[in-house]
Amino acid sequence: MKAMILAAGLGTRLLPYTLKRPKPLFPILNKPLLHLTISRIRQAGGTEIVVNAHHLRHEIKRALQEEANIVLQEEEKILGTGGGLRLALPHFSTEPVLVVNGDIYHSIDYREAYLFHLEAKADVTLVLHDYPRFNDVAVDDMLHISGFNSSDDRNRNQDRILAFTGIHIINPEVLHVIPQETTYCIIDCYRKILHQGGSIKAYFAKDHFWTDMGTPKDYLQLHADLLEQKIPVYEELGEAAAGAPFVGVQDAFIGKNVKLLDWVCTGKGARIENGATLQRTVVWDGAIVPAGSIIKDAIVTP
Repeated sequence: MKAMILAAGLGTRLLPYTLKRPKPLFPILNKPLLHLTISRIRQAGGTEIVVNAHHLRHEIKRALQEEANIVLQEEEKILGTGGGLRLALPHFSTEPVLVVNGDIYHSIDYREAYLFHLEAKADVTLVLHDYPRFNDVAVDDMLHISGFNSSDDRNRNQDRILAFTGIHIINPEVLHVIPQETTYCIIDCYRKILHQGGSIKAYFAKDHFWTDMGTPKDYLQLHADLLEQKIPVYEELGEAAAGAPFVGVQDAFIGKNVKLLDWVCTGKGARIENGATLQRTVVWDGAIVPAGSIIKDAIVTP
């Protein structure tokens, strides 16, 4: 199984933190999300993985130096979800490709979704779920996708409206409808496929956890849920989570009379100086919290 991780976005909703590092490299309990995603794809049977990068791509290149069987696709300009996939087409064979957004933490089984696609014999399979904040994809009773958002020509009353998880399985030949080296949204490609009579199926995910980590609030809530044991913890995070609710303190300098409240995650080489108070806070590697600081519900960067 070949796969692609879409990691080229600007992460504007996470500014100013994405001035420091691209969103896929944001640490989750001190481990970059990109590495966690790669590990889960490999556990599902992924062999060669393409990762595209644009914003702060030198950071992603450095992070992947020790990863085997990774193709880094560096993009000089933003090509969008569709344009990036079109550029990667020479790296794919004729077999379906698992595509994953680089900014999601979830418990959806990649392998089950991939096998569903193979059995469905569709051109594309989108992994959907019921997530009211983002529900905008119409699905009929036979799990065929009939349209995207309210501008599509369809009767919404006859369809179930679900949300796209950012996980899809694509037969590579459909990507030829996308113009080369052009900024393009993959959803526009899917609209073309539907218009031309192609088949796009829905794999409905349930009994799972999912977040797109799109805002600072989402990022902090993910840590809260992990450290309060409200959601599944990836195997790669098990050792870190075992130290809940205060993670990483053994790798940081903790001064005298420091107070850690509720939950706190501190990165390697971080310094929490004398008399500081941290509450519901993530401190990245190498960051310094000055003496006497009171920091709550925040991300602290170097």
